[in-house]
Amino acid sequence: MRRVTLFVNGTSKNGKVVAVYGTLSDLLTVASNKLGIRACNLYNGKGGLIDDIALIRDDDVLYVSEGDAFIDPQSDGKTSDDISGSHTDWLTLNIGGRLFTTTSRAAILYMHIFIFYILFFMQNSHPPEDHSPLSRKEFVRFLLATPTKSELRCQGLNFSGADLSRLDLRYINFKMANLSRCNLTYANLCCSNLERADLSGANLDGANLQGVKMLCSNAEGASLKGCNFEDPSGLKANLEGANLKGVDMEGSQMTGINLRVATLKNAKLKNCNLRGATLAGTDLENCDLSGCDLQEANLRGSNVKGAIFEEMLTPLHMSQSVR
Repeated sequence: MRRVTLFVNGTSKNGKVVAVYGTLSDLLTVASNKLGIRACNLYNGKGGLIDDIALIRDDDVLYVSEGDAFIDPQSDGKTSDDISGSHTDWLTLNIGGRLFTTTSRAAILYMHIFIFYILFFMQNSHPPEDHSPLSRKEFVRFLLATPTKSELRCQGLNFSGADLSRLDLRYINFKMANLSRCNLTYANLCCSNLERADLSGANLDGANLQGVKMLCSNAEGASLKGCNFEDPSGLKANLEGANLKGVDMEGSQMTGINLRVATLKNAKLKNCNLRGATLAGTDLENCDLSGCDLQEANLRGSNVKGAIFEEMLTPLHMSQSVR
């Protein structure tokens, strides 16, 4: 696998190392995402325009432009045409959506303004370096800038209180992220990684949680009414060791779900489909399981003290529980 180092045209700082794969268009898409610009052209260190991905070698240093001519990072803002002496006396720049025509004497000044604009855009198109929560607007921008085949890594990010409702969040890595008090109603979290994430007080009503990974996550006090954990392909949702104290999961589809050694104390699971679920060692104290389907569920070693088993859809056999 080849890898290259990408810089914004005219700079030699804040480079990004990326893998080279697919077509030249794929590499330009990755460059746009990594550098925060709309990548149009690639140049090598000598100012040569690269028009075929086969011309790129391992460990090449490439410069990415938005359609402007190559700028040597050591030439004080001059373009490749300026350096060769073949450039005309007039230069047209597009800065902030406005066209400026100027002589070459003022080119350096305007080019510095142009570079400042690019750097300002890059700074404002990446997650904040502090721990302040990301807004819906900022996160949607990241989603739109990420190719559909690329995994979006949000590990450890702070989304506390954000409105992420009805968004397509499939396959995103939210491991150890702060999603407390988030609005995730009707969001598509299919196969996302929420391991050790903080979902306390979050609203996930109607969310698609097929094949989700929520090992040791904290969803205390969250609302998960009408959620779908059941993947038709057979991939089982994994909530092993999760803290689900006081959650409201009424009416959720949880066939085959793994809730081993999870804590569901005082939780509401009325009318849930828990057929074939793994509830071994689970704390179900004072849990409302009325109207549930627990056929073939594994309740061995679970704590069912004070649990409500009224109006069960299927009989609960003694072999399913030893306490």
